[in-house]
Formats: sequence, structure tokens, C-alpha cells
Amino acid sequence: AGSQGHRESDRRAVIETFARDGFCIVPNVVDGLVIADLIAVLEGANVTRSRRGEDVFGARNLLMVPEIRELANSIALLDLVHQVLGAGAAPSRGIFFDKTPGANWPVAWHQDLTLAVRARCETPRWTNWTVKGGINHVNPPISVLQNMLTLRLMLDDCDSDNGPLRVLPGSHLLDRLSRDDILKLCASGTERECLGKTGSVIMMRPLLLHASSPARNPRHRRVVHLEYVARGAIPASLLS
Repeated sequence: AGSQGHRESDRRAVIETFARDGFCIVPNVVDGLVIADLIAVLEGANVTRSRRGEDVFGARNLLMVPEIRELANSIALLDLVHQVLGAGAAPSRGIFFDKTPGANWPVAWHQDLTLAVRARCETPRWTNWTVKGGINHVNPPISVLQNMLTLRLMLDDCDSDNGPLRVLPGSHLLDRLSRDDILKLCASGTERECLGKTGSVIMMRPLLLHASSPARNPRHRRVVHLEYVARGAIPASLLS
């Protein structure tokens, strides 16, 4: 009972940090055997892949893979999601990222402004409709983005040499930002690297400014990126 109470206290502290900074890193969320199974599943899954030569550095439509949808709806992940978005939050998109010697480029500072939806529905303030991997995507109103959460499950250890995710704490409290605003904030703010062991989860708000640099020592930095939407934030019929 004492150990359980300690874990719950640690989890509450993590959530408090998340509310302030817009991100946090939760270790030991998914065990190694599950990670190994996920890697095998991803290698054979019928998903839309992004390649550079022989290197696969990304994939879309992960929620169409039964094992990934099961992961997204697992108790381990939904426990984190519900503490932020409340009960009833549901996954909306799954993406795979990797950083390999053949696909080792920087990612500029940005916010995640896109929502994957089941169907296109012309609505005021829902803009920039696109189709990616056969799925409709749109920039929803800021109120929707504020009711979303991203979980990034690390399939590999990630250190400072491996091109980790970098974030600007507290920037999730701002609105959509112009490129000039982003440059000013990043010049004056203090960035943080998101480092962790296999099975750790990075929790982050979509509006949090984030980037990554090329890896100094390129090797796998595989991540399953899952996005969730709070119940009632959008019509349930639009979830992909």
C-alpha cells in the first residue's frame, strides 16, 4: 500500500508539472516485451510510410493497426490521458517517427495545429483542409487544440546525442503563433530536451513549441505519437 501511495504521489507531481510546463516525461509506462511486440508489428503493418532511400523515417494511419489502437486505448495510456482531458477522451491520430542516418534532418520550432478527422465538414474557423495518407486533416479552432493531448511513446532510449525532442516550457499557454513570434520566443526562452528510456512517455500539449536537431550519433529514435481529444471538444462522428 505504501508503494502504491508513493506512485500515486509521484504521478500527481508529474501532472502538476505538466499543467505548468505543457509537457512532462513519465518513465516506465510500457514494458519492454510490449515494446518489442510493437516494433515487430510496425515493421509489418500496412500503413502509409515515409522513406528516404531504404530508411523509413515516418508512418501515418497507425490507428488502423489493431495493436496500435489497442495500445492507444490501454489502461496505461488512458490513465495519463484522463488525468488531463477527463474521462471519455479518445485517440484521434497515430503517427510513427524515427531518426536514422539516412533521415537525420532538423525539425524547426513549431506547434502542432492539425486534427485528423473522419470526414470533411465545412465549418467556420476550421481551415486548411488537406488529405494525408487518405485521412482528412484540418486546423481546428484554438479551443479544440486546447482540449487535446499528445503522448509520445519511446520505443528506444533517447539521449542528447540522438536528436531528442526539444520543447519551450510554458509556450502551450499562448495562442497560435506567427513565425516571427516563434523566433522571438525561442531566442528569449529556455528550451528543454526530452530524454528518456525505452517505454517512457512524453506527454505534451499540441500548442507547445517543439523542435529537434539532427542526431550527433544517429541511431533509431523510434516514437509512436498518439493524439487524443477530450470528449465533447468535437462531434464524435469526426474522430478518425
